[in-house]
Amino acid sequence: MKKLYSLLVLLSMSVWGQQEPQYTQYMFNPTVINPAYAGSTGYGSIFSMYRAQWIGLDGAPETMDLTYHQPLENSHLGLGMNILHDKIGPTNTTFASIDISYTIAFSNESRLAFGIKGGGELFAIDNSKLNNFNPEDPFLEANYKSQFSPNIGVGLYYYNENSYLGLSVPRLLETKFYDVLIYSETKRKQHFYFVGGKVYDLTYNLKFKPSFVSKIVSGAPLQVDLSANFLYNERFTMGMSYRWGAAVSALLGFKVSDRLFIGYGYDRETTRLANFNSGSHELFLQFDLLKNGQKVESTRFF
Repeated sequence: MKKLYSLLVLLSMSVWGQQEPQYTQYMFNPTVINPAYAGSTGYGSIFSMYRAQWIGLDGAPETMDLTYHQPLENSHLGLGMNILHDKIGPTNTTFASIDISYTIAFSNESRLAFGIKGGGELFAIDNSKLNNFNPEDPFLEANYKSQFSPNIGVGLYYYNENSYLGLSVPRLLETKFYDVLIYSETKRKQHFYFVGGKVYDLTYNLKFKPSFVSKIVSGAPLQVDLSANFLYNERFTMGMSYRWGAAVSALLGFKVSDRLFIGYGYDRETTRLANFNSGSHELFLQFDLLKNGQKVESTRFF
């Protein structure tokens, strides 16, 4: 097992100050980064995801997410709920939120949704797992330290039958926390997300969807993920993704039934981190709460 300080050194070279969890299969659960997506599918949906990053590296990130969202009948409103747990080294972060969206429909069958996310974050750090080079630091006197910070987020989501664009800031407030990379308190910065995608019908049973997500953080390089997925016979999805200057990914998915969809993603680093781990794994389950007699004629694909 690699030492925890080795992980922190590598992190300082690879994440460059980006502080929110990483997602490879963002295109299947946009609600986690954009509250305006809540209710856009037209039915209730439960999404759960587990991500194990950089397998083989001691203290590497682990992320778990549980999301629910649905439209509210006879209104333009959507409602969503999200619980996110992120663990890295000696730190644990749990973020719980409620999303509310309002959608405006246009005559060309496109829609524009506005969303707001309200919630709070519980950040905890086990100081006993740190290499303490300053025993007199008062922050490190307690073995276990935690703090709660409320936060809000906003988003815009424009979409039609086969394309979408979204812009969001999941956490507007810059909260203070203890950064294990520099062994001192720092601010959790705003992360701006810009996403987009379009679905092309190649044949009667094959669809192609290129998509992207860009993440902008003050003091860090622009991060861009480019993805290409194919949907065959409304059941099987497969594709590839490239995280600019960081990783390549393989994506697989299978719609078990009209309600249940499962997916898997594997990342392989293209940086020096590849020498210290065997890749990252991401698994998700999606369960759609269709009403009795309700049937989705064509898989949404976003």
